[in-house]
Amino acid sequence: MQDYSSYKIGVLALQGAVTEHLQQIAQLGARGVAVKKTSQLSELDALILPGGESTAIGHLMRQCGFIEAIRDFSSQQKPILGTCAGMILLAKELAGAEQPHLQLMDIRVQRNAFGRQVESFQVDLKIKGLIDSFPAIFIRAPIIEKVNLSTEQKSEVEVLAEFNGNVVLAKQKNLVACSFHPELTDNTAVMRLFLDLIKKSN
Repeated sequence: MQDYSSYKIGVLALQGAVTEHLQQIAQLGARGVAVKKTSQLSELDALILPGGESTAIGHLMRQCGFIEAIRDFSSQQKPILGTCAGMILLAKELAGAEQPHLQLMDIRVQRNAFGRQVESFQVDLKIKGLIDSFPAIFIRAPIIEKVNLSTEQKSEVEVLAEFNGNVVLAKQKNLVACSFHPELTDNTAVMRLFLDLIKKSN
């Protein structure tokens, strides 16, 4: 297994499921850091945007200067993983009238595509090139409605997993967007996929 001990991974800690991500990062031997200030980004090898309430997180990101700071972080080809609300934050477009946030990933996302929190569920997913059965937990989860929106550039978004015909995991260069919550399982396959991007970015 890859040695991740030299990697420092930030988890945006403005709101949402921060602790579970930090625990899974530690499980793989990397160092996890709760990120509350933009100045911390310069110390990181990668960043996770966790689940939570995307509108609230987006508002706090603007208030604290994280929008431009994370765009700059991404421009350095440093990996960013967005899970659930984090996927919404990464998207170039959001379905409906809602304004997008970071606009980094060439995807259109629909919020709460599977209903309310009481309609949460778990399903085994095949993840392309990674694992045949991943225990994916969906909680008020979004979906990717469309990939590769920009017709003027070469197709870059790779679909890694689908559920009921909907894209729920995708990658674009240094960016990974995930509808479900990989940090809530004992399976570290998705986190390892993400951490392995650090070596490529270096």
